[in-house]
Amino acid sequence: MLQKETLKLVFSNPAYLGISGSIFVFMLVLLFYFQEYLFFEPYLVFYIPDGMFPSFVSIIVVSGLIGLVISLTIFQIRTQKSSTKKTSTGLVGSLIGAGAGICTSCGSLAIPIISVVGVAGASTLNFLTIYEFPIRVVAIGILVGTYFIMTKSITKECKIKVN
Repeated sequence: MLQKETLKLVFSNPAYLGISGSIFVFMLVLLFYFQEYLFFEPYLVFYIPDGMFPSFVSIIVVSGLIGLVISLTIFQIRTQKSSTKKTSTGLVGSLIGAGAGICTSCGSLAIPIISVVGVAGASTLNFLTIYEFPIRVVAIGILVGTYFIMTKSITKECKIKVN
């Protein structure tokens, strides 16, 4: 119930709704592009390979949660004059979620990164490729936990009344 009231409070201002929506769309396009679900050349193509639907859904969830958490963080910093140290949980959770969403070893970034980091880096990228989906599920868990921490903090600071 408190989450619903907190979301009403935050998104009653259309600016936060716009921030959340634009971050969601930006992350969605970015992650789809890096996961090679979305192609811009030679023309716009969207393709989900067989067996990749869970990964596809997890990208949508991560993008939505990142947009939500970042807008809650911005709300908390602006309205409650909270220090960035106090709200760093939201930013760290969002960075982990974004990092887990981008598989650097399965896109066009693989060759330049491997050439820079060598064999040890290639082994690390291979590990990230193998465990990409479980890492993304952990990132979703971190973002959900961050969401609940942020709503609890906003509720405590704003003294939301529940009927």
